[in-house]
Amino acid sequence: MTHIKTIEAQLEARGLKFALVATRFNDFIVDRLISGAVDYLTRHGCEPENLTIIRIPGAFELPVVCNKIARSGQYAGIVALGAVIRGATPHFDFVASEATKGIAQIALATGVPIGFGLLTTDTIEQAVERAGSKAGNKGAEAAAAVMETARILELI
Repeated sequence: MTHIKTIEAQLEARGLKFALVATRFNDFIVDRLISGAVDYLTRHGCEPENLTIIRIPGAFELPVVCNKIARSGQYAGIVALGAVIRGATPHFDFVASEATKGIAQIALATGVPIGFGLLTTDTIEQAVERAGSKAGNKGAEAAAAVMETARILELI
């Protein structure tokens, strides 16, 4: 049988620096996402002094801020955190779509991984579920994804 080379990362954050870019809009949800991300990264060895939380107005500003951070060369990865909750107007669709596209484009253009912790929900209840109750904590999941991706990028 042929040997297949497999590259897998250690789930270890020691020595890595991360920026957590978090929106102030819907902060009652976003604060829970921040807590989940910080808890995950520190439990996996990230030193608190290697975490920087950057608060921004809203989800629409995530791409421009993530772009500046990614191009700074100071961080192994970025965790983008926010919550866009559908309202009665099409505003939700525009903000969620543009923020998502912008974040993906920045990660591809810079090679800096960005953990996607932007909730896009129909209701406040759904956002609460994804910020630490029934559906887990999407902030922690975004932190896990960016940490593992940063380690993978070191290996390939």
